[in-house]
Amino acid sequence: MTDDDAPNPALLPAGLIDLLPPEAEREAALVESLMAAFAAHGYERVKPPLLEFEDSLLAGSGAAVAEQTFRLMDPVSQRMMGLRADTTPQVARIAGSRLGLQKRPLRLCYAGQVLRVKGTQLAPSRQVAQAGVELIGSDAATADAEVAAVAVQALAAIGVTGLSLDVTLPTFAAALFEAAGLEPGLRQRLGRALDRKDAAAVASLSAEAGPLAAALPALLQAAGPAEGALAALRAATLPPAAQAIADNAAAVIAAIRALMPELRITLDPVEFRGLRYHVGVAFTLYGPGAAGELARGGRYLAGEEPATGMTLYPEAAMRAAPLPPVRPRVFVRLGEEAEAARLRGAGFVTVAALTPADTPDGLRCTHILRDGQAVPLGGTQTHPAPQGAAGRGAAP
Repeated sequence: MTDDDAPNPALLPAGLIDLLPPEAEREAALVESLMAAFAAHGYERVKPPLLEFEDSLLAGSGAAVAEQTFRLMDPVSQRMMGLRADTTPQVARIAGSRLGLQKRPLRLCYAGQVLRVKGTQLAPSRQVAQAGVELIGSDAATADAEVAAVAVQALAAIGVTGLSLDVTLPTFAAALFEAAGLEPGLRQRLGRALDRKDAAAVASLSAEAGPLAAALPALLQAAGPAEGALAALRAATLPPAAQAIADNAAAVIAAIRALMPELRITLDPVEFRGLRYHVGVAFTLYGPGAAGELARGGRYLAGEEPATGMTLYPEAAMRAAPLPPVRPRVFVRLGEEAEAARLRGAGFVTVAALTPADTPDGLRCTHILRDGQAVPLGGTQTHPAPQGAAGRGAAP
């Protein structure tokens, strides 16, 4: 192999990246701020392993992400293992096994990385940071409302406001199809038309499907502000299973409104995309402007227990959050270590010279020590100490 044929050491597999300074520190600080917000609401942290045996990782709700899971052979046990593609199924396993005897409801939170076989066109990354909350053991509408509110308040804690909560009902269309007794071919065509938001095709196929599917065109058009969509659901003639789903959606939205009256809430009754393990309302939190999807969650089953949760995406949150204040980097000459300790206690970053040849510019410093004070390079004014957690958590 010639030098020209040698692999580039910086080349990474598709969908994987190195996170460099200052973004890596900023993401870590942001995640810890989210976790602090979760903890303030009583959510206790768990830390599942990256790898589990395949039969437990992909059991229950984990089956929904089986196609996105990397698998490998454990050389110790000679059993197949999976590398997690989503953390929620692992938390469900912990709740049902290690915490199975604890009183319900359980409030658990987590932060970590997941790895997926494929990215998407809009989100090509295959390694994804997650931070989330799971509330396990309650089927109350107020439980769904709580996890939505905690996610909104956690994002507000890092400066992300102007959020919109999109509520969907992943099982609603299937309940209508089942009640109407649709044959598989028609069900597939109607599902595809709903997925594409093809109003003309939905109207035509609904007429073919019979009276129980007659509400679909109106419900497709009703997607938007929650009050209008709920009115369309109330006006529709629905079979019992679909009516129960609609009634639960109304109760959850009312509970969210009681907690966060100013939050913008939209509802799409016939949207069913997303994680296949959702069995009730599902949520997506969108940021302001072009910030995009910041969190996703909803109702699911943790084994046999009712559960609900929200997963936040720190990488997306970083794009939506304001930049933190820059922490001053103070150049410390040889022999000034005592003063450097005092400055670090005040919230400054200190960068020590290792040889007399080291310079502030070479070490990307913004300040130097002068008479025991941090002075901007080229200036005469001392710099005030960074204030509070913002100074400590900001990227250099």
